[in-house]
Amino acid sequence: MKDIRLDLAIIIINYNSAKYTKQCIQSVLDNTTSTISYEIIIVDNASNSKDYEALKNHISGLKKTNISLYRSRINTGFGGGNMYGIQFANANYYLFLNNDTLLIKDPIKICFDFMEKTEDAAVCGPQIFNEHQKKEVSFDHFTSIGREIFGKKMLEIVYPRTKPNRRKEYTMPLTVDYVNGSFMFFRAKDFDSVGGFDTTIFLYFEESDICYRLKKKNRKTYFIPTASYLHYQGISVQKTTWNIRTKIELKTSMFYVIRKNYGYLHYQILRIFFILRYGLVSIIKPKYFKLFYGILIGLPIGKSLKQEQPILP
Repeated sequence: MKDIRLDLAIIIINYNSAKYTKQCIQSVLDNTTSTISYEIIIVDNASNSKDYEALKNHISGLKKTNISLYRSRINTGFGGGNMYGIQFANANYYLFLNNDTLLIKDPIKICFDFMEKTEDAAVCGPQIFNEHQKKEVSFDHFTSIGREIFGKKMLEIVYPRTKPNRRKEYTMPLTVDYVNGSFMFFRAKDFDSVGGFDTTIFLYFEESDICYRLKKKNRKTYFIPTASYLHYQGISVQKTTWNIRTKIELKTSMFYVIRKNYGYLHYQILRIFFILRYGLVSIIKPKYFKLFYGILIGLPIGKSLKQEQPILP
């Protein structure tokens, strides 16, 4: 462990997308003020050797002492990869940054200044723009029975004070349930106090889960509209792989998080709802039968994609 605690540790995961990781690193270097001391920790989540070597050579060529690369022999997913990287961090704040992002101006400084003056803030996140320069939804409501059965819009109508409109434009920091996982700026002591990301989850809903646990400790999550970044939609999970197996993984994580945070009764009510829903859907669209069957047997976390990841030699 390093002796000097930095202001910020930036953790970036690479998985067979070195091209984007290189751009992301350069974006941080070009758009982050020198008044903040920071380190960049890259975790390679078991990429193929060609991709890993390309990234390794690039980082070596940068000759930056504050950039380090660590390779995991197994793809541990979003939470696992970030938790692996956190072991090498020594900072007052953690920024978990997707490799398919580019900073716009200096969102890190804006978030850092906000966190320094806002004592009840555990985590914050900026406004997202897509590659076409259009604003994207940057925060969301906790995964719950109400959200999944009645929809997000209904929650916003019924509970406008606690479930703000996700598509409205804001000019001031706003308390929200959780911010997008592609840019999460944590106070380190808060992140550490709840044990960080739940590594049981391979993909999806990690940010909802951790922000829910922080809220139970009376720690808040904020959306910062004056800070912004670009996020290439669907690069970290390639759109070509967005198939029924990916949908099953998403629902598996959702069921796990709901059962964990709300209990068995909530889980069973939601399971029955989705059995009825996807039972009908699979009649019209047979490709959904695998998802229907998965829900029928309870979408056990033991059948997650996490269990299918090979260990590299």
